[in-house]
Amino acid sequence: MSSLLLWLHIGFAIFTIGPVTAATMAAPRVIRNKNVSALQFIQRLTRIYSLGTLGVFVFGLALGAVIGQGLLGKWYMTASMTLFIVAAVLLVIIDRDLRTAVRALSSESAEDDAKVQNGRIAAISGLLSVIWLVILFLMVVPTG
Repeated sequence: MSSLLLWLHIGFAIFTIGPVTAATMAAPRVIRNKNVSALQFIQRLTRIYSLGTLGVFVFGLALGAVIGQGLLGKWYMTASMTLFIVAAVLLVIIDRDLRTAVRALSSESAEDDAKVQNGRIAAISGLLSVIWLVILFLMVVPTG
């Protein structure tokens, strides 16, 4: 059972976290180019893969519960889960900014060109990438 949960945990990590990170990192360029249809696609992609990343968390918790031995109580597991929750909140903020950018670029007004959302998405997606790397480090290099 634990090997199945491990495979699911790793599979969800590979097939959801990578694409959501790539999509959020591509969004600022699409906003600068004012490509509304591509931005709508990125927003939809971000929402779908963000929901998929919850599978990483769920299967990781299940794996920790099955393995037992106080694994979920270790400091690095607590730090990883906390960082994951922070990353999930950041994904919600990115999704909100993507929706706002789509509305701004779709409007006829030339005043709002979504520069605020562009900068915020760029900054948060960079922070999100660092969080994913820290979580990966904590999962690969555990210490007592």
